Amino acid sequence: MSRISLVAGNWKMNKTVAEARDLVSTMRARLGEIPNVEKVLCPPFIAIPALAALLEGSGIGLGAQNLHWEEKGAFTGEVSPGMVKEFCRYVIIGHSERRAYFGETDESVNRKLHAALKMDLTPIVCVGETLDQYESGKTAEVVRRQSSVGLAGIDSASAARIVVAYEPVWAIGTGKASSGENANFVHQQVIRPALSELLGAEMHRRSASCTAGR
Repeated sequence: MSRISLVAGNWKMNKTVAEARDLVSTMRARLGEIPNVEKVLCPPFIAIPALAALLEGSGIGLGAQNLHWEEKGAFTGEVSPGMVKEFCRYVIIGHSERRAYFGETDESVNRKLHAALKMDLTPIVCVGETLDQYESGKTAEVVRRQSSVGLAGIDSASAARIVVAYEPVWAIGTGKASSGENANFVHQQVIRPALSELLGAEMHRRSASCTAGR
């Protein structure tokens, strides 16, 4: 299956609703001119309903930055897959900041992935190593584990709906950037072989890389 390029902007904890509206109003026309690329905006939860209305009919996708794996319940501060699905098509899962600051593990990433797929969302699953792991030559070991455990239990039909984003932690907010050659190497030599082991000859249709962030 051919892979489709995808560009997703993770706004993290930035922009009020008013600021988000202004930014999207400015960006919408220019983004619409870019052909043959899936374009996704992932603002804070509070801005999602407002931006869903602004982006309607634009061809620009809307995504959430996280979700909980349960459908509902006493989970204060969390957002369920159904709540995300009401407005979004995409959801980021396993972002490095979620792993580093909020204790997310490969196992919790896997639970969220299954919950997202059950709700027919398109998961953007983030994998990537820290600077210490990169400098000690553990990139392949770390990314292979994250890919294998994070995507465990996925069948080939579900795999076609998943985006796996290589997101080296050392390139986020540091001013450093992974080269295109390095990102492609990790995808070709680590992520895709790990998925082949899980799925046999089947492969997911899209892959992405994040080489810098703020």
